[in-house]
Amino acid sequence: MQTVFDGQSLITAEIIAGSLGRGKLENHGEEFETARAELALILHATQQQIEQQKYPAEIVRRLLSLLSALRAKVHPDVWQALIPVAQNHPILEYFLQDPLTHWSFTKPRGYSGDAQLLDYIYCDPHVADSVASASEIGKALYSHTQNVPSCVAARERRDLLTRYVDETAAKNGPDTEVLAIAAGHLREANRSVALAEGRLKRWVALDQDPQSVGLIARDFQGTAVEAVDGSVRTVLTRGHKLGKFDLIYASGLYDYLQHNVAVKLTKTCLQMLKPNGTFLFANYAEGTPDAGYRETFMDWVLLLRSEVDMWNIVNASVDRNAVEAKVFFGENRNVLYAVIEKRG
Repeated sequence: MQTVFDGQSLITAEIIAGSLGRGKLENHGEEFETARAELALILHATQQQIEQQKYPAEIVRRLLSLLSALRAKVHPDVWQALIPVAQNHPILEYFLQDPLTHWSFTKPRGYSGDAQLLDYIYCDPHVADSVASASEIGKALYSHTQNVPSCVAARERRDLLTRYVDETAAKNGPDTEVLAIAAGHLREANRSVALAEGRLKRWVALDQDPQSVGLIARDFQGTAVEAVDGSVRTVLTRGHKLGKFDLIYASGLYDYLQHNVAVKLTKTCLQMLKPNGTFLFANYAEGTPDAGYRETFMDWVLLLRSEVDMWNIVNASVDRNAVEAKVFFGENRNVLYAVIEKRG
């Protein structure tokens, strides 16, 4: 993936889709026609439910299930060709009443998976007015989409990050230094006891989106949090003299990084750790059951990984004799975590 992470070139669905190494659709012509016919039936049945004014949460629940099943059984090239078919269907407008789906699909900040989208997933107070102003159908859709497995996993991930920060501070004392790469709005900091009690020396929040950086600077003024405008490229080229850290984490970034970029970033982060420091990265897992809906009606494509994929990044990045490493699923098994601890 020849993506330039320079703070200007933001990640789009087209960039991700172009990085997936797909083959030619003509090799799957018959399968595509069969799958397109099945998708047409799914979309038509959904349209009928909408016209019959069925309960919105039930409509979207059924659609998620059917899209997931279709995505799982067709070749990836075929699925990629089906995405625009779904997006060009008239029922899209119905689902865009959902504030979460609408923000993801329209991309007001110009790229997928931005921090405001995560606020919708977190049900954060910052988006409460937006949700309140949605139509009754939109609110009913959101009552379901905010609780699909990947959203539940994102909230688990936020809380796990808070726990890692607090545990690191408990272990290392008031000189604890933390770095969040692609920090978004740093919502995990809102729940940190260590931050609230002043038990951190600094918590550097690096993000390529100036809006996110500005919001962090405003919300955490007077705390140990330092908002820094920077990108993956900034880290790789040591564009900022950030120093060394007890904990470095990248919670949502690896979902957009091809293997070779992920390895390079992992190696760099390990060099930025203090002795006995910890690096954590997370990635949505293969088999996430709402991926079909997310990639079509939300226009949000991620690079999903398996445990083997995660270990491949770890093993290509480190001397296993010099670190302690583990890979594990989150509670609902939709996010994978890799944790690498540098031996002193």
